[in-house]
Amino acid sequence: MKLSEIKEMSSEEIGKQLIGEESNLVDLRFSHELKQLTNTSKLRSTKKEIARMKTILKERELLEKISIPSEKGVDA
Repeated sequence: MKLSEIKEMSSEEIGKQLIGEESNLVDLRFSHELKQLTNTSKLRSTKKEIARMKTILKERELLEKISIPSEKGVDA
């Protein structure tokens, strides 16, 4: 999945996709340990997909914090 495709998804969709990719990574690692995985590059690409998704989620979280106005100087 391309970065632009991930950015178009909502945070909830990314979260669901992330859970799926993480379980896929566990399966790939298990297959690799049992010497059943023939294409080991899938491990690397899956890890990169997970990293991309986590990066987008973190960026959105930080942007949300920045966009909330600071209430330090406001008197009640």
